[in-house]
Amino acid sequence: MEGLLDTALANPWSTLNTLLDGPLHPGGTQRTEQLLDRADVGEGTRLLDVGCGDGDALAVACQRDAEAVGIDPAPSTDRALRGNATAIPVQTAQIDVLLAECVLCLTDLDAALGEANRVLRDGGRLALSDVVVDGDLPDVPEAVADALCLTGARSRERLTERIEAAGFEIQNTSDHHDDLLAMRDRVTDQVDYEGMLGLIGERGQRALSAIEELEAAVEAGDVSYVSLVATAQP
Repeated sequence: MEGLLDTALANPWSTLNTLLDGPLHPGGTQRTEQLLDRADVGEGTRLLDVGCGDGDALAVACQRDAEAVGIDPAPSTDRALRGNATAIPVQTAQIDVLLAECVLCLTDLDAALGEANRVLRDGGRLALSDVVVDGDLPDVPEAVADALCLTGARSRERLTERIEAAGFEIQNTSDHHDDLLAMRDRVTDQVDYEGMLGLIGERGQRALSAIEELEAAVEAGDVSYVSLVATAQP
């Protein structure tokens, strides 16, 4: 049983992908659709999806006849190039919309925002969603924090300040706390983690205490999920 826990923590993204059907972010495809609506993605829009994963959002954009391409450190779709948020393999001022769903918290935010501003044309849109944390971050295992986008999470105010400081004007924002709760419920409905962790002694109890602390923070709204659209300024 302890070996199963080690395997899950060693590759938490794969574990979540096994448990969840669809994109690995709160709200799934429906929220991607709404974010693309808010960023005016339609026919001919040159869209770049940073950290595109399996290409779910690219498929949604292509259904709108957008000219969509992704970047990812390990591309798994033929619509993606190898790259990351801080080293985008695209020439300056070529992109209409840069999409970043639950990815910028995993990298150097200022460097990533600088790259986003570089590749976007004047008036181009940054469409972003990410985890935010108000107060102290719950003490969870590092691998779990990475998988849940908590490692680089910041407060809502700090996130918007950094985006504006990078040369963007925020057009609209939305809170998706209910989606985060729903995603939590989907995982807990499929995994009896209390029973599993209870079988591996003291280490399991520490992990269970950390999970309970995180759940309390999510329930209270101290950990939440937001999306926004911001325009690159000349």
